[in-house]
Amino acid sequence: MKRPLLIVESPTKVKTIQNYLGKDYQVMATVGHIRDLPEKEMGVDIENGFKPTYITIPGKKNVISALKKAAEDATDIYLAPDPDREGEAIAWHTAQILKKAGRNFHRVLFHELTKKAILEAIQRPLEIDRNKFEAQQARRILDRLVGYQISPLLWKKVRGGLSAGRVQSVAVRMICEREREIQAFIPKEYWTITALLHGSLPPSFQAKLLKKNGKKLTIPDEATALAIVDELKAASFVLEDIVRKTTKRKPQPPYITSKLQQEAIRKLHFSAKKTMQIAQQLYEGVELEGGQPVGLITYMRTDSIRIAAEAAEEAIGFIHQTYGKDFTTGKPRYYANKNKVQDAHEAIRPTSIWNTPEKVKPFLNADQLALYTLIWKRFAASQMADALIDTLTLSIAAAEYSLSASGSSVRFPGFMVLYQSVEDEKEDAEASGLEKLPDLKQGEPLALEQLDPVQHFTQPPPRYSEASLVKALEENGIGRPSTYAAILSTIRDKGYVELVKGYFVPSELGFLVNDLIVASFPDVFDVEFTARMESDLDRIEAAELEAQTILERFYERLSQSLHQADQQMTSVKGQGVATDIDCPLCKSRKLHIKMGKNGHFLACSGYPECRFTSDYTRDEKGVIRMVDRPAPEVSDRSCERCGAPMVQRNGKFGPFLACSAYPKCKHTVSLQQQEGNGRDTGVACPQAGCDGHLVQRTSKRGKTFYGCTRYPQCTYAIWDRPVPQSCPNCSAPFLVEKTTKARGTRLVCPACGFEEEFLKNSPDGTNRALPG
Repeated sequence: MKRPLLIVESPTKVKTIQNYLGKDYQVMATVGHIRDLPEKEMGVDIENGFKPTYITIPGKKNVISALKKAAEDATDIYLAPDPDREGEAIAWHTAQILKKAGRNFHRVLFHELTKKAILEAIQRPLEIDRNKFEAQQARRILDRLVGYQISPLLWKKVRGGLSAGRVQSVAVRMICEREREIQAFIPKEYWTITALLHGSLPPSFQAKLLKKNGKKLTIPDEATALAIVDELKAASFVLEDIVRKTTKRKPQPPYITSKLQQEAIRKLHFSAKKTMQIAQQLYEGVELEGGQPVGLITYMRTDSIRIAAEAAEEAIGFIHQTYGKDFTTGKPRYYANKNKVQDAHEAIRPTSIWNTPEKVKPFLNADQLALYTLIWKRFAASQMADALIDTLTLSIAAAEYSLSASGSSVRFPGFMVLYQSVEDEKEDAEASGLEKLPDLKQGEPLALEQLDPVQHFTQPPPRYSEASLVKALEENGIGRPSTYAAILSTIRDKGYVELVKGYFVPSELGFLVNDLIVASFPDVFDVEFTARMESDLDRIEAAELEAQTILERFYERLSQSLHQADQQMTSVKGQGVATDIDCPLCKSRKLHIKMGKNGHFLACSGYPECRFTSDYTRDEKGVIRMVDRPAPEVSDRSCERCGAPMVQRNGKFGPFLACSAYPKCKHTVSLQQQEGNGRDTGVACPQAGCDGHLVQRTSKRGKTFYGCTRYPQCTYAIWDRPVPQSCPNCSAPFLVEKTTKARGTRLVCPACGFEEEFLKNSPDGTNRALPG
């Protein structure tokens, strides 16, 4: 009898698992999904109960052939893709492909890649969870219904190549609505008054004016502020009350996915996508001392704060030994999950508390170490003693007015010796200063040294950063922890938003598409409606709801809106979006915002009778401002075709020379092409005996390619951008980046075909990242 076959999702797990199982098992990988809905059609039979049509994913035939060959004589096949909905779908489709009479399939869930966890999972196999698969399939169908029916509307009404996504478009809507809040915001003036006082003992201290006659005081303008200053100068100041407190501060629970992403963004300046990629590497296994791969953290896609009892006990033992008895809780500290949390996985924690950051440092790169340290410290701190914070508040009376001075200091640091969240650090920075307050007695008079009235203005709501958008998505129930990184990447890749100085700003295209689809599909892209859909998917997984019911209910709304949108959605193709700006050239028509190959611009709505165009910007209120376009620089060259002077311009492929007689003569010459070698890729030329390296170049037709610096001696060239990253499958020295509209961007080995970082940007906006 042939050895049992264990199938995982990612090829980088194979070595780690094979090391623990030895020769008793074959271990192979599907390299992500092997079957999916077709790319060039919706693949959902709406009239036949939303029945999906699955096909083999292009490029996966060799993977499937290898799996079938390995499974030839195997009677037991263990399906071990990631323990989430996507992993369940991979397990389901793998079982369908390998189905054979007399063959048994077992579902095993690896929540951490340690020997103990792997052996226990195999000894206690499960059945494939049909409900979890149904939830994944329902989500996939919902995305298809939106993407493959609304996207063609955008192609028809706006331009080709655009797409709408059920969840991603809601994120864009949130960003657009926040931007319009900022644009509509009108600052309001207000003042604060701070008094510098001293008592019988030094030092002097500051107190803030808070109330008048026991009610919160608002100071709207300078005149009011100066009048209050005059009253305070004439008043007697008395220390009315002293309140001393010692409060406990409890540690935060271990990370869930969204909280890990938020803190990695804030503390490490990682993107959400980068955070998940590195966490995947730590989960799948790192070679430690002796060359043995070890999974360092538990599964990184989770919204549960549950932890295993043995992990908590281990942490308490470590804390007692390392920090002493005072820093331990004495017994495990457990945290309660909120309602509607999927509790299949633990929180994100180290697989062993004894693998300290210092111990594993020699085996991790800088980014891996930084993220592991964050995870390790947060978990260890969760099992440490509370911190004790002393606070002192001085309440001061001055005639009808009340002032307050406060400060805090740490009596016992507890868990804070190891870790503080961003929120804790901010709170401490705002409340510190207890040691700066004098030791005074209640009822004693205070002397006024100085009064400082300060003008302020209210601030608009902040734009979303990556961290705050993840938090908002989580709080609103949009998407799931495993999808946040993909959402943030997709909305940028599609050009709907830009990340400016760390904050999301809608592009003109983002505003345009958002306004059109929200007006035509108010329910489909409503925040609350989308959150209910996510909740319904959870109910399908919990066997509380039939997928068919959800799909029928959703499509009833969608189909009604689709018919209406086809008739009523504003078509901006060609005519553009109307503005209220008069054309400065013909003075009889309005300017419209139009979209060209190089971006948006203003053009007269009277084209072709009036050919006025202009670049534009928007001010902080969103008002359009025309930008004077500088006259093109005349070169010292003449047109080879007509003899007119050539002028320098910038286009999609960089700077070029164009005939000044345009449009009569359309001759152009690329300047990039003449500059010789372009940007260095950092990849050595693979041609045998060549010591050159590959640089970016532009062909005569303006297409980018990558060629050797030793040309014409070496003629090696490729169309795909080379990336200086070796193939984890065959160790080829570099990968290439392939991008298509249908499949998005992924890294591919030119030698063996291995794919890494696969991002499938189909019209429904669905992404599935393959770990590296």
